[in-house]
Amino acid sequence: MRRTVGGTRWALTLGVFATVLGLTACGSTTAPETRTTPTEQKVSPAAVSKPAKVTQIPGDTAQNVSPADPVQVVVADGGITEVHLVNDQGREVNGLVSPDKHSWTATESLGYDRSYTWSGSALGADGKKVALAGSFHTLRPGRTISASINVADGATVGIGEPIVLNFSSPVQDKAAVERALTVQTSNQTTGGSWAWLDDETVHYRPKDYWPANTKVTLLAKLYGTPFGNGAYGAEDMSVSFTVGRSLIIRGNTQTHRLQVFQDGKQIADYPASYGLDSDPGRVTNSGTHLVMSKSATFAMTNPKYHYENVVVPWAVRISNNGEFMHGYAPSIWAQGNTNVSHGCANLAPDNAKAVYDEVLPGDPVEITGSTQQLGPKDGDYYDWAVSWDQWLAKSALHG
Repeated sequence: MRRTVGGTRWALTLGVFATVLGLTACGSTTAPETRTTPTEQKVSPAAVSKPAKVTQIPGDTAQNVSPADPVQVVVADGGITEVHLVNDQGREVNGLVSPDKHSWTATESLGYDRSYTWSGSALGADGKKVALAGSFHTLRPGRTISASINVADGATVGIGEPIVLNFSSPVQDKAAVERALTVQTSNQTTGGSWAWLDDETVHYRPKDYWPANTKVTLLAKLYGTPFGNGAYGAEDMSVSFTVGRSLIIRGNTQTHRLQVFQDGKQIADYPASYGLDSDPGRVTNSGTHLVMSKSATFAMTNPKYHYENVVVPWAVRISNNGEFMHGYAPSIWAQGNTNVSHGCANLAPDNAKAVYDEVLPGDPVEITGSTQQLGPKDGDYYDWAVSWDQWLAKSALHG
């Protein structure tokens, strides 16, 4: 019995000793570990899952939406699963989802006077889908106005060529139309401006001639643009062209010469006969003309001066008032010493052929020495006869 009791007392003693050692080894260096239950853990606000926030542009029930306005779906706190925008004829609008799936953007214009319906969905950070829904209606124009551009796509032109848009009807909101026009150049040519020469015609040119070898692009975002009085643009347009080498023709009515300069160097000097000085109706106008077109043969008619269908070779039109550079053998005797023409620059046929072969539309023809000046009465193109300050004043944005 004593052994039993003694053994028990010894075991108890060891147990107490072990407990004391345990407390001493652990408690003297490190605080006891504190644990919390899941309901007690603190969670950062950023870690909370959020539902997708979807913005549709245009929104549900929107009316009189311009086809020129942005058409988008934007998603925050999630990403796009699918987007469909369908018009009232069942045609789906093409669009593109951004790489991060936070937006969808239409890649084509909407139609006038159409209803469109949204569908699709976005997936939120909370793992739940949010549906796209709703519809809107685009505006109905009172009428549409179309335009034409003077330069052909891919053309090569001279350094004086303006960009010209001719509209099918008068434009009331000229500022809105100008804002829809963008001119881009390969060499960052700056300082150009639009000028309204009348209510249906707007021209663009730089302050000085285009630098040689410039690539130019016009983007005319006219579709959906308000033209005023309920009219809107009929369609978007664009054109790209190249400015060629620098070629300038200079004619002096007093020295009776016509000289050709390429890239700043004179390459030709021809005797010429200009318009008769004593008759204002026959004078060759001073000022910067532009090569507009050319024909291997051209029939000249002027009832006022009693001639009709006089065929001349190598005719280069330089204004809309009947001024040309062309060959004319009957006036060779006067070329280089006397002005006898009805406003044209007469050259020997071989010299006229050399000029004809060399020129491009838009090459400047600078005439000096006469008593009459090129201007609005002479029609297109008198762009370079207008001072830069006067040109800017003709802009709806700068004037």
